[in-house]
Order: sequence, then C-alpha cells, then structure tokens
Amino acid sequence: MRKVEILILYYSRYGATKKMAMQIAKGVESYKSPSETIKTISKLRTVPAVSTVCEKTEKSVPDDGAIYVTLDDLKSCDGLALGSPTRFGNMAAPLKYFIDTTAGLWLQGVLINKPASVFTSTASMHGGQETTLLSMMLPLMHHGMFIVGSAYSDPNLTKTMSGGTPYGPSHLAGAESKNELTQEELDLCFFQGKRLAEIASRLNS
Repeated sequence: MRKVEILILYYSRYGATKKMAMQIAKGVESYKSPSETIKTISKLRTVPAVSTVCEKTEKSVPDDGAIYVTLDDLKSCDGLALGSPTRFGNMAAPLKYFIDTTAGLWLQGVLINKPASVFTSTASMHGGQETTLLSMMLPLMHHGMFIVGSAYSDPNLTKTMSGGTPYGPSHLAGAESKNELTQEELDLCFFQGKRLAEIASRLNS
C-alpha cells in the first residue's frame, strides 16, 4: 500500500492555529481511497519563534507540541497545509522566515504539482483573514503547487457566523485569543484536511 503524506506546517502563538492544524490532521487521516491502495497520513510540524536578539536561540526540539520542520519534511511530502495567525494581514514572521529558506527547493522544483492549502486565525472578524490566506498562497504558487481552497460542498461554509472562507479555513479567536473553535470552524478544518488528502491521493494514484 502506497502512503501519501500530508505535511501540516503551522506557527501558533496562543494555541488556536495549533488546534486547527490538529483538526486538519484528523481530516487527512479520515480519508479512505476507493481503491484501498493508498493510505493518507498526516505529519504535524511547526517553526520556532524569531527573535530580534541575535544571540538568542531556540532549543533544537520544542518542549511540547509538534517538532520543528526541516526542508526534508517539505521535500518529501505529497501535499501541504500551511497555517499561521494573522499579522497585519499577512502570515507571522516565523513562518515567513522558514518559507524564505526554501529557495533551494524552488531551484530543484521539488514542490511542483503538489497540492497545498492554507489556514489562519485572527483576533477580529475583519482582521485580515482573507488577505492572510491569499498572501500565504503566493510563495506556494511560486513553488508551482496547486492551491486547494475550501469547497462550498461543505455546507458549513455558508452557515458559519465566525471563521470560514473559500480560500481556506479560518478562526475568529477574539481580542484576547480566548475563543474556542466553533463547530463550524472545526468541521471546515476537518473537511479541508480530508479534501487535501483526497486530491493528493488522486495525484499519486
């Protein structure tokens, strides 16, 4: 049986993006290929914080949660879900810092024709969910990846009163980042993971 690996790479400051990543992972793992010749697996990875103090370094392995991503993780994956909280309508600096180190993979073309999706969390309803998701797509498109948005075949996309966009799952965390993910947000994340796994499986069948 062939294994199709979906890398779920995220940065999370207060935990909401991490919870979204874990729900996407559940969706990935839930997909069953019709031929039963492909098994989809998820790989959760994160990135260390970026410090303005040059001498400060992070531990090579974080105290808890997902381990830090490597370029090999990105190279070997069959699909990618990229997640970040919003920072002024864009992805957070730690994630952007890692993406900026992938020029070698770009030169090799190793991500061309792989499917990718994006997800985000914001403090306010109109705090940049859509611009963050769209800007996160740009480097993935430069890598030649296929962008997989959220499909309206998931009814949660039309009934959600919190997060959720056709560009990818999103979450309204609130001003103090204390809002739990709503059921619609959880379902949208799950659906996105399953859809990404299905597309990656079809491309690898």
